[in-house]
Amino acid sequence: MKHWKSYVPVAGLFCLALAIRILYNLTVAKNYVAEFDSRIYQQMAFNLISGHCFCLKLSMPTTGRAPLWPGIIAGITMLFGPDNLYVRLFLCVIGSGTCIVVYLFTRDLFGKRIALFAGILASIYPGLFIYDGWLYSESIFTFLLLAFCYTLYLVQQTSKYSWMIISGVLLGLLSLTRPNGLIILGLVILWGIIIARKKYLSWRVVTRGTVIIALIALAIVMPWTIRNYTITQKFVPVATGDGFVLLGAYTNMTLDSTPYKGMWVGPHLSNPAIVKRYPDCYAECEVRQNADYEHFAVQWIQAHITSMPYLLSLHFINMWRPSTPEADLPMNQFPERFSSKIVIAMIPIISIPVFLLAAFGLLVTWRRKWRQLLFIYLMIGLTIAQCIFFYGSSRFRAPIEPMLIILVSGAIWWITLNVQNRRQAAAQSRHEAGLEKVVV
Repeated sequence: MKHWKSYVPVAGLFCLALAIRILYNLTVAKNYVAEFDSRIYQQMAFNLISGHCFCLKLSMPTTGRAPLWPGIIAGITMLFGPDNLYVRLFLCVIGSGTCIVVYLFTRDLFGKRIALFAGILASIYPGLFIYDGWLYSESIFTFLLLAFCYTLYLVQQTSKYSWMIISGVLLGLLSLTRPNGLIILGLVILWGIIIARKKYLSWRVVTRGTVIIALIALAIVMPWTIRNYTITQKFVPVATGDGFVLLGAYTNMTLDSTPYKGMWVGPHLSNPAIVKRYPDCYAECEVRQNADYEHFAVQWIQAHITSMPYLLSLHFINMWRPSTPEADLPMNQFPERFSSKIVIAMIPIISIPVFLLAAFGLLVTWRRKWRQLLFIYLMIGLTIAQCIFFYGSSRFRAPIEPMLIILVSGAIWWITLNVQNRRQAAAQSRHEAGLEKVVV
């Protein structure tokens, strides 16, 4: 009976998170129409089904996107049909899973009561559930990243092979969800060096874990890398696309006082002459196109070097804006709906306190919990660095949103611990004062 009682909080939190996400999809995201990147992912999934081709246009293979998310959409579509509601319901389950991992992680670090609070906060936190009604890869990437962080923590605590293997699988899937997933392997190596040098784990355990994780992750990614080489004759580990992002981030339109200031604008608007050089570009020319886009972005940066501190500061500021301006996010696609207005109002009310408490939590956990939270610290730092380098958007903050909630839990843990210590000190003082009176 006691064994089953331990699952009650997990089941309750999962049901709460799932109910909120389904309600969001049936109200705010009702009749959602896939646009922009969502439409690209959906079209690629349809082409996988109809033409067995990973391409945006049939018979034109592409390396412009990582394969996992279009592949998942294709699988769901084959089972349930083309209505994107089924994909969004799948994301509801994934987002609820993220809330459970937040609970488990926090329970191990700060205890059951604070973990229950963290799970409830994750369930109702708009910065997590708004992406569960959207056909972008944010939800799946966020879940895989947090799960990877948790299994790496378990590797650190137990040194078990099973957690090393699961960590490697999760890192491989992360890398097939977004190209920058492979960068995390470098972060794992850095984490291992710090942990070993501080003698929290032996070099033998750290080396063994890092090698196992790396080999499994690379083994998962390798078939896709081989596929990319076959169609491009170039080394493309997962996908191209950095040049496209950089060309849209470093342009006069993002520096001047326009709606795109400090953000990103499609190269077809900012640099139409450059884009016209690559009509109907697909796999064979995408690598060259990506390199050229990077080259033109670097040229612009060199010509505006004195403006770079200001532009990079805008990237950082925009990253921490509570609301995301993405036009096809359900609440932005249907802003007139009462349900959308509620969610829009919730975002700053909940997000700003979370940011402030998370910053405080980072400070107060640094001394007593740094070993357990080290990889989360590194992951937050990497995400901030990527946003500054590319461009800042609250959408790019999505992968670390659950980590912010864990740091909020750290702040609450510290506060409650200090309150308890003060109460105990006051009680001890009263007790000693009472003894002195008795002696007198």
